[in-house]
Amino acid sequence: MADQDREKAESSFDSVSMLNVSGDYAGQRIDNFLSARLKGVPKSRIYRLLRKGEIRVNKGRAKPDRRLEAGDIIRLPPIRVSENEVRQPPDSLLKCLEDAVVYEDDQIMVIDKPTGVAVHSGTGVEFGVIEGLQASRPDIQGLSLVHRLDRETSGCLLLCKERRILPDLNRVLASGAFDKRYLTLVCGDWTDGRRSVRAPLALRRSGDQERRNEVDLDAGKSSETVFLPKERLDGYTLLEARLHSGRMHQIRAHAAHIGYPLAGDDKYGDRARNRGLNRFGLRRLFLHAFRLSFSMPGSGRRIRVEIPLAGDLESVLERMRDTTT
Repeated sequence: MADQDREKAESSFDSVSMLNVSGDYAGQRIDNFLSARLKGVPKSRIYRLLRKGEIRVNKGRAKPDRRLEAGDIIRLPPIRVSENEVRQPPDSLLKCLEDAVVYEDDQIMVIDKPTGVAVHSGTGVEFGVIEGLQASRPDIQGLSLVHRLDRETSGCLLLCKERRILPDLNRVLASGAFDKRYLTLVCGDWTDGRRSVRAPLALRRSGDQERRNEVDLDAGKSSETVFLPKERLDGYTLLEARLHSGRMHQIRAHAAHIGYPLAGDDKYGDRARNRGLNRFGLRRLFLHAFRLSFSMPGSGRRIRVEIPLAGDLESVLERMRDTTT
């Protein structure tokens, strides 16, 4: 490759620049904001620049999850990207995500997130839902996640297509006005009917820096999950779970806290029982977001999307029913 061609491939952001955040992007995380603008710059590089303080907001350091405000000034250092670093999501991911769209209008999109696909890139994950859809829908400049699902969780995932309404959707989400419901299989014979679990959760890091939420009555953030039994099987119970708050791993942490860990949960669950579930074909966390319902900010238009239980999880239930009867 000629020197000038190599220089062109290496790109691009070769001088200090300043970005002024407009009101349309208020409320967006800085990592997602930068990822959409620094085309070809791996997200891992963006995280590293933020961590080292080379990217600054209003002259100060910023963490990747910082929410931007209108009028913020972002300072970018010179950034050079080699040709090998510039990668695009594989076509197989793009097709998978396009096939997963179950509802779409001018403002929002709901997909049936496949299990095993992260919502965004991060440690050990090169491409997620947001990177895939941004690549397949380059005409949508403001495409953003409204909420998140664990990598293994399948089902309803809401994305916003208009940056200006994202802060309003985030406020609706934070207020608890989103009706988010899940189906999950837990270990144990559920003896209650409807049960509300109000247990504050605090984020902890283990020695290997793995994050998990634990019940902490003093330092935890208020959290509530309502569980409703749907079907009792031999030693297991299918539950509907409704979130009244949106903490990381909330359903998993609350279910384990009351003695009913989720089937297939290798972080909060019972590993011995999980191994025993192999005979029913369970190969992942049994958690599926089956319903999302809310009113659009401003118009009040009601949105309701339901997605049936994922096929692999339905097959597990069928095998368990055959054993029980």
